[in-house]
Amino acid sequence: MSFIKWLTPFIASFGVRKRPSRRPFLCTASASLFVAICLAIPSLAPAGDRSHQDDRWIGTWAASPQSADGFTVPSPTQFDNQTIRQVVHTSIGGREVRVRLSNEYGTVPLQIGAVSIALHGGGAAVVPGSSQPLTFSGRSSFKIPAGAPALSDPVAFDVPAVGDLVVSVFLPQATPASTFHSLGVATTYISPPGDYSSAVVMPTAATTASWFFMSAVVVDASKRDAAVVALGDSITDGYASTPDANRRWPNLLAERLQSRRNTDHLAVLNHGISGNRTFFNVIGPNAQSRLDRDVLNAPGAAFVVLLEGINDIGIPGAFGLPAEAVTSDDIIASHKQIIARVHERGLKIIGGTLTPFEGTIFPGYFTPEGEAKRQAVNHWIRTSRAFDGVIDFDRAIRDPSHPTRMLPAYDSGDHLHPNDAGYQAMADAIDVRLFRNGGD
Repeated sequence: MSFIKWLTPFIASFGVRKRPSRRPFLCTASASLFVAICLAIPSLAPAGDRSHQDDRWIGTWAASPQSADGFTVPSPTQFDNQTIRQVVHTSIGGREVRVRLSNEYGTVPLQIGAVSIALHGGGAAVVPGSSQPLTFSGRSSFKIPAGAPALSDPVAFDVPAVGDLVVSVFLPQATPASTFHSLGVATTYISPPGDYSSAVVMPTAATTASWFFMSAVVVDASKRDAAVVALGDSITDGYASTPDANRRWPNLLAERLQSRRNTDHLAVLNHGISGNRTFFNVIGPNAQSRLDRDVLNAPGAAFVVLLEGINDIGIPGAFGLPAEAVTSDDIIASHKQIIARVHERGLKIIGGTLTPFEGTIFPGYFTPEGEAKRQAVNHWIRTSRAFDGVIDFDRAIRDPSHPTRMLPAYDSGDHLHPNDAGYQAMADAIDVRLFRNGGD
């Protein structure tokens, strides 16, 4: 198989229960007393008018921004007078919402014509009556400086837990797709020319499987709420999972957490980047360089699950980059740096063991020497007590009769990435007690 033939699928994109209100209605006096009391209580004022001194926000969805780096080329490469309708899957619910857009890799200001948020109605449609326009610093049309994000103003919106939202972004002029997340594993809808941000059913000129100019959705939070941030590579990003089904292991973990009263205060944020490594850049910024942006500054972050290192082992041989070969001690040192910086912020970090990869179809990725590195890293993760806890992903999906290979029932077919059942096994292997005291 040629380099391009196997590399392309490796890095390409694949094509509820509602939380109770955190602001219970307490005005039960007479009509006149009701007016006096409610006018005096800032928390009962409209979202856009109340004081924000006590505001607290938590991420419910996230995706790490990437640039077009030669390996991950966005498709399409440019938009022009078009609306992008993007579907995101929440973890925790809320009564107010904000959206974070990103022009991090843009070299010129990003002109935004309009942005709206709605409940997903299937395909390129939204649920009628659910759409809300979003403003940024009070403006519906605005520019995001090169290299910067933009956070929308709060808007009252009943965000469901583990549900689908639609964010529609109208780009009124020729706009290079400079900032995106390559592996969405979700369909993004692109309109013909025009502003369809408020349309119930948007006409579709094209579809893709990446997210563009979007990095987070956040909701109002209580003091108890907290976020689990998954920092990883393609196995966290959901490569080979069923498109539009939200079967990535972080999604499945969110479902588990939301199904339990003692853990439904926990959000899960997926900051996987396919092809990511802990030290060198090839696809996306390396894990150490993006730690502050994606993890330590994530709204509500209290826990980190780290699953990185397999690409440090496999990519140098597969991509023909011998100068970027690393030892198991190099990977462990990278993990130690991430642990130290996470602990410096007062967060807890849980280490995930590296999953089996013998027999992978990507030439040069697996070697016996690479397997020895994986075993050494996993031994350290299991025994060093450097982490605040361990999730043995390796044990969860390996073949007991051939432990260096993935169990066939969990194998997507490339012998490196799990299928939906494998991702479910990974999520099921997580002891949710690792996240106790989060937000308390």
